[in-house]
Amino acid sequence: MQENNNAEMKKQEQEQVIELGSDITKGKSGNIYTLTIIGQVEGHQVAPENVKTTKYEHVLPLLAGIEESDDIDGLLLLLNTVGGDIEAGLAIAQMIAGMRKPTVSLVLGGGHSIGIPLAVCTKKSFITPTASMTVHPVRMTGLVVGAPQTFRYFQRIQEQIADFVTANSRISREDFENYMMATGKMATDVGTILYGKETVSCGLIDRLGGISDALSALHKMIEKGKKGR
Repeated sequence: MQENNNAEMKKQEQEQVIELGSDITKGKSGNIYTLTIIGQVEGHQVAPENVKTTKYEHVLPLLAGIEESDDIDGLLLLLNTVGGDIEAGLAIAQMIAGMRKPTVSLVLGGGHSIGIPLAVCTKKSFITPTASMTVHPVRMTGLVVGAPQTFRYFQRIQEQIADFVTANSRISREDFENYMMATGKMATDVGTILYGKETVSCGLIDRLGGISDALSALHKMIEKGKKGR
């Protein structure tokens, strides 16, 4: 009976790796749940089949389970995202920011657009030297109502993003908004592309590093938490 249960648990873990890009690493210092945010953050509308997505309706209950689980000691968030649905991205970021357990993020290829709140929502954030992050104003594709209320809505959403990012990082609101509204930095667009060292120097990301640095920081947070109990 025990062997059947173990086999079933192993099968479920393998399915999670395939479907959600997640994995649980069990070690002496604690059990770490690794979650990836890749491609486009999919929200209320389904993305085309040829687009790689992270579905927020899968991630939200998963995060709740991680927070409540006695078998998981910390969360490692791996980011390589082009952005996506604003409300979905903020929902995931707010969930992670509200977790009691140790959390660390690592920006690998890119953490663009709504990926920025996702990168800074953890208790410690890292970025690789070659990774990039695009800061730009809120925009929407498709049909929109051309009324003052629409632009005011965009402005308020933009303010919410700026509030969240500045509250969860060391960057000043003035610097963040300057990056967001910069002209001449991007072809046919408004905003700024920041690379590894630049994101650290401006206070957007905590540290420059790779997977070993992120895991080391997470292990230290877990160990410190266990000693404080």
